[in-house]
Amino acid sequence: MSNAELKLGFGLPVSGSWATRENVISIAGLAEDAGYESLWTFQRLLHPADADWGSMYRSVTDPLITLAYVAAITERARLGVAIVNAPYFSPILLAKQLTTLDELSSGRLDAGLGLGWAVEEFQASGVDFARRGARVEEFIRCLKVIWTEPEVSFHGEFYTIPAAIVDPKPVQKPHPPLLLGGDAEPALRRVGRMADGWISRSRQDLTKISRDIAIIKGAAEQAGRDPSRLRVVVRGVVELSDTTGDDASNRRPLHGTARQIKDDLSRLADQGVTEVFLDLNFVASVGDPKADPVASMQYGVKVLETFAPRAA
Repeated sequence: MSNAELKLGFGLPVSGSWATRENVISIAGLAEDAGYESLWTFQRLLHPADADWGSMYRSVTDPLITLAYVAAITERARLGVAIVNAPYFSPILLAKQLTTLDELSSGRLDAGLGLGWAVEEFQASGVDFARRGARVEEFIRCLKVIWTEPEVSFHGEFYTIPAAIVDPKPVQKPHPPLLLGGDAEPALRRVGRMADGWISRSRQDLTKISRDIAIIKGAAEQAGRDPSRLRVVVRGVVELSDTTGDDASNRRPLHGTARQIKDDLSRLADQGVTEVFLDLNFVASVGDPKADPVASMQYGVKVLETFAPRAA
């Protein structure tokens, strides 16, 4: 895959001081006009009072409501959530929300699901932390039944839906693309067996992503699925600088000059990545609620314009 075939998206302002209505409108419009293929959000329900998960998790808006708002002010860009944690929902509720979002966006939704890792969020959601993997796999099966069957009936270990009509169905057939998060080997294998693609996490080691992709594709082949049809979406935490730094040999991918970052994108494409969305919410100087909102937005626009697909 050449860099020209690598699809680029952009993370909407959903974390920290730059996550305002005005900035969401501005970034969505600028990104769509600049040729970005997609716009993305993520979920965080809370931040413990006595822990430090990182400043980007201290103040986060709701991902689905944000995408519904953006659906009304955009026309072409796909709208992705990366991710919502399935155990915090019931399948019937999330199916209804995602179906409505798919309808309101004229079939532009990419639905990213995860297991969740924060015990505190499970406690606040009233859900048992144990056996998350089994719960999510059943959740996915239930979700697909809701989206594809004219009469829905589901009886599992965790979820039950009595015989019912659940309409409308999503615009996209058979359903919106289901992309899964997670980087442990069981999670990667789950992607290959059950999903339409994978979304990497913010702290993913991008120097070893070819190994992760190989696990996913191997699991797909074992399940009798076509691995070439799976999407590989990287959350690209970009830190743009004007200089290469003193030790370029230890440089983290997507951190450096525009030229270095563009070379990184080419290398990711060569390893099998199909899409990268540039996400500044995970940059400390942007996603922190105490960050200068004007400077954060200026930096966001600079990155957006520097890597704009249409300009390239």
